[in-house]
Amino acid sequence: MFLLLSRQALLVALAGLLPINAALGADPFRADGAESPFFEELPTVLSASRLPQVLNEAPGAVTILDRELIRATGYRDVARLLRLVPGMQVGQERGHAQWVTYHGLGSDYPTEIQVLIDGRSVYAPSSFGGVDWSALPLTIQEIERIEVVRGTNSNAFGANAFLGVINIITRHSHQDRGASGQINVGNHGIADLQASWTGGSDGLGVRLSAAQTRDNGFSNLYDSRQSQTLSLRSDYRLDARDELTLRAGYNHIERGQGYPDSLFGNNAERNTGTDGSTIHLTWRRTIAEDEEWLLSLYQNHESGVDRWLASALPYYPYPAVPLDRSRASNRTNVEVQHRFALNPQARLVWGLESRRDKTEAPFLFVGGNPPAMNMYRAFSNLDWRLTPSWQLNLGGLLEKNGNVAVQFIPRAFVNWQASPSDTFRAGYARAWQQRNLFDLYGDVRAYDPARRGVLLAWPYQSNPNLRVPRVDTVEMGYLGRFHAIDATLDVRVFNERITDFVVRETVSADVGELHMPSSQFINASSPVVLRGIEYQLRSKPRPGTEFIFNHSLIDRHVDDPAIAKRTAPYTASLTWLQDYGQGWTSTASVMRMGPLAGGYGYVYGCDYTARAYSSLDLRIARSFRVDGRKAEIALNGINLGEPHQEITDRSEQCLPAHQGTPVNPASSMAWVSLAIEL
Repeated sequence: MFLLLSRQALLVALAGLLPINAALGADPFRADGAESPFFEELPTVLSASRLPQVLNEAPGAVTILDRELIRATGYRDVARLLRLVPGMQVGQERGHAQWVTYHGLGSDYPTEIQVLIDGRSVYAPSSFGGVDWSALPLTIQEIERIEVVRGTNSNAFGANAFLGVINIITRHSHQDRGASGQINVGNHGIADLQASWTGGSDGLGVRLSAAQTRDNGFSNLYDSRQSQTLSLRSDYRLDARDELTLRAGYNHIERGQGYPDSLFGNNAERNTGTDGSTIHLTWRRTIAEDEEWLLSLYQNHESGVDRWLASALPYYPYPAVPLDRSRASNRTNVEVQHRFALNPQARLVWGLESRRDKTEAPFLFVGGNPPAMNMYRAFSNLDWRLTPSWQLNLGGLLEKNGNVAVQFIPRAFVNWQASPSDTFRAGYARAWQQRNLFDLYGDVRAYDPARRGVLLAWPYQSNPNLRVPRVDTVEMGYLGRFHAIDATLDVRVFNERITDFVVRETVSADVGELHMPSSQFINASSPVVLRGIEYQLRSKPRPGTEFIFNHSLIDRHVDDPAIAKRTAPYTASLTWLQDYGQGWTSTASVMRMGPLAGGYGYVYGCDYTARAYSSLDLRIARSFRVDGRKAEIALNGINLGEPHQEITDRSEQCLPAHQGTPVNPASSMAWVSLAIEL
């Protein structure tokens, strides 16, 4: 009775006063617990536990950005897609600098979420860590879907899955044979080219994708970019059981950075270049429908050149001081995984993983390059259907990172399928966050080039004794389907308690001849607690119309107000997708972000919070055929509406010349795209 009343209340709230029979739908409670055809429409996800699970069986909240939605947005950057996920807090400091977090809290280079491409981590171990979203070695056109696990998932993917997982899954090379191309042309110098070819025979599939992305970034900023990407995926079926998959990618990007009036030229205008490459080989053996072995080996390489001359005080006799943030890193990873059925009610996956990271960045580590970081991991997840309606997910992971003691990472979730259309879930998880190499060993000093040994400034000091942050998460959730309005509602209520959170603090107020403060990364003295609710409602009220509404509210409990400001108290987005017929479609997204202070800036000590803002993205497209080949032309626009600021370089924003005026407002961008089968 309580369940029936609850569903009626939800429907009233969502769709107005509906007749009770329509609200509850025609499906009765089924004593055998079998899934109705209605639930068979739910997608299967892979990223929550490493076991393929129907969405309502996953241990936690998972949002899927499928190929149709990705294509309908027309976005040029993967990171912008994540603004359509509840709880995600995304911002741009400039046109090519994407700041992506889940529930905020991120530093200049957020590392709270594990980011994968086909299961391969794309975190850059060099110096700052994080993800260079503008330099991913893949194109948007080859993405099949993006699975976002909203909540701690380290028991499946290790330390960097501290607050969640983003898994970008590319299309199999046996899909979509043929060639296609796309061009984008618009304001701010937008000039993109993309081409893809897919072919093969006798069990062999090959997809080759190439793209060039070019624009001038935001107005009045030195932030142009020019990027070239080459991506390969090949799948070869050896026999009925075995398949080999090869993925390779390369990206080169040149960018404008900095500001003309940064303090002492610590972030002066300059051009930078970054190269990234990867090769990833997997072998999959399918013994039966419910048993599979997977062996994965990959290597990532990243290198960047970032050098410029900083200026000292006007009266100083040697104004040019060389600064150098150039860096290079290599990551080698091998993993074996085995999933199988213990019995008709229980499935298990286990695996072993080993990784080695090596980094070179002499200027960022004055005491010498940091030691190579070796990681060893053993994991297991159990999916056990206790009864037809009750399901238990248990997971555990042992991880050894560098010189940190072995950590045990547990997770326990229970799912109750109260009816064919209602699933409730509750769980607990613990995780540790892998410490950033720069946080531990970063030691940056600027010396007088003419007087050797004379220290001008010491902005960063190392702290090898930094403790590992830990999060304990308790959450409850609900996934419901509402037939009357053809809607899905996904709700997550959470309490995330983080201890030993890493912050940057001043350790010396007057260092070197420039008398600038020195700083160090330390552990916060008190816990950071985030409590809140987030939900997504997707509805198709009539054929050709779909609405997606995301909303999150976060209550921040922390002694340090500066940490609290690094999480926006609310976010929301409403997306309307419309098919008008005759090939005409449109997509409109209105996004709202609460006040947010992200990152640190080059000079520590400036407190600045970007104001809350609203933004509109819009796309209108027309599909047609040219000599029997599919084609589409579209008009795209982002950041439409009032000017706004998203993330700023704090030290630049706090200069007297910029007081009261945003130094880097986001620019409205518009472009025309033409895509065609070749």
